[in-house]
Amino acid sequence: MRIRTAAPLALVAATALAGSLLATAVPATAAAHQGGLHFGTIQYDGPGKDDRSKNSLNAEWVNIHNNGKKKVQLKGYKVKDNTGYTYTFGSYTIGAGKTVKLRTGKGKNVSGTVHWNRGSYVWNNTGDKARLIKPNGKLQDSCSWGKSTKANKGVKNCH
Repeated sequence: MRIRTAAPLALVAATALAGSLLATAVPATAAAHQGGLHFGTIQYDGPGKDDRSKNSLNAEWVNIHNNGKKKVQLKGYKVKDNTGYTYTFGSYTIGAGKTVKLRTGKGKNVSGTVHWNRGSYVWNNTGDKARLIKPNGKLQDSCSWGKSTKANKGVKNCH
């Protein structure tokens, strides 16, 4: 009887040991760069004091990157936070391998930068989640973060 119960236990222990050895033998690597349209870097807590000035509001932004091989028309795509604040893209084409920065504050839209035109902040410095939603309502990508600290400087790399 002991041999029968010991053998399965030994097999489980050996399997667990082998799995842990394999896990430590594989070098740690960064997550693979996501394909297609996705969030890149998010500056959710802009540098300096949160005083609702144009500069302060525009220091809060999200990058959307097109890692695909073709340009993408963003008309109808939405960016949302946990509270439900929503930005809906008008006609904007993002080229293959290009990034568009969505700034919270007011300003003139130019190639590579669009503005939400808000007078108040969107992204919570204590933690939030950005969602990129396709025109058909399906989730394309999301990125969440915790509290802004001196170490992370209010920046989240979503790749």
